[in-house]
Parts: sequence; structure tokens; C-alpha cells
Amino acid sequence: MARAGVTVERLVRAAADLADEAGFDNVTVAALARHFGVREASLYSHIKGARDLKTRVALLALAELADEVAAAVAGRAGRDALTAFAGAYRDYAKRHPGRYAAARLKLDPETAAAGAGPRHAEMTRAILRGYALGEPDQTDAVRMLGAVFHGFVSLETAGAFGHHPRDVDASWERTLDALHTALTNWPPT
Repeated sequence: MARAGVTVERLVRAAADLADEAGFDNVTVAALARHFGVREASLYSHIKGARDLKTRVALLALAELADEVAAAVAGRAGRDALTAFAGAYRDYAKRHPGRYAAARLKLDPETAAAGAGPRHAEMTRAILRGYALGEPDQTDAVRMLGAVFHGFVSLETAGAFGHHPRDVDASWERTLDALHTALTNWPPT
């Protein structure tokens, strides 16, 4: 263990905090060494390198987001569950922009399967069961929801909606109305 009391958990949490403050792209081993007041080389006893560090931040973010979504949707169904899921997703992205960016990191299938990725898919599919969608429609709907949530949140956090007088929250609610309508009236294959 390094003199600064560095552990893998402390290192990953510090990296996640740095991602939120400075952006996920700015998470480096050198920046964390400065944060802990140690040499870069001492951190390599805890991580394999920059990619390993970023992967660990991504896994932390996915787990945190899954926990928040699970708490939000517990006991809800239909539009209520859809709204709770979407709201938790949006709130997390706004509170933790760097972690959210980390959660978008492409992970190898084995790492993703060992993390919270499957929980996200299971929760999304649980919501869709309330809309009585079978396969392959359920997979299409999962992709649609992911694209809409990520697209809206990404544009919102980038400030793309700031030049229009329409309230962003009102647009968000209408988007959820449209998604609920689309899921309720899913077109036959």
C-alpha cells in the first residue's frame, strides 16, 4: 500500500470524482498520483494502467446508476416505472457528468457481464413487460429507450437546449409521454 493510504477503492473513487470535476477524458494516472501525493509508479501496484483505471470508473458508474434506477422503479409499473427509470437516469447524468461519460465506455463482453450492465438490461426489460412486448420488439424498445434517454441527456448537458424558450423539463415530460404512447401502441411486426 502506498504511503498516502491508496487502495483500489480510494483510487477509483478519486478517479470518478475527478471525472465529474474535470471530465472523464482528463482522468489520468498522473493526475491521480498528484491527488494522492505519490509517484505514478506507486499506483501501478493497484491498477494495470490508464485503461484499467477508466474501466473501473465505468464499472463503478454503472453500478451506482443501476442502484439509483432500481431504487426509483421499485414497486412501480407502466408509465410510472418508465418515468422513474428515465428520471433516475437523467438525474444521475446531470449530477455526475464524468461518471455518466464513463458509463458509456465500451467494455469487453466479459467485463460488461461481470459488472452492472446486465442489471440495466434486466430493469429495462422489466419495465417493458408492463407494455406486453415480446421479442424481437422488446430488444428494439430497449434500444429506442437507450437512444432517447442518452440523446436527450447528452444534448441537455452539452447546453444544446439553452437557446429555445421552451422549458427543458416540459420537453422531457412530453418525450416521456411520446415514449409511453409508442410503447403502448407498439406497431406489429
